Amino acid sequence: MMPLQQMREIDIRTVDPMTLIEASSVSVDMDLPKEQRMISTVNQMHGNPYFFRSGNLAVKVSYADSSVSLDERMESYLRTL
Repeated sequence: MMPLQQMREIDIRTVDPMTLIEASSVSVDMDLPKEQRMISTVNQMHGNPYFFRSGNLAVKVSYADSSVSLDERMESYLRTL
């Protein structure tokens, strides 16, 4: 398996979307502890947490080194509207 750093540096323009996991097929069990959720998600994404597919579109994500959750960020953002 490719190291995470190397996966993160892949240029999305070189990725065939049909080789990626469809985002709607990944499920997250929120009852699991955070670490187990992360492991489960990475396993479902075939070991690469940086790329997935939405329809015919390849999507690349990045992760912040932060303890703030996405829910908290979205709530904060929505309060500014």
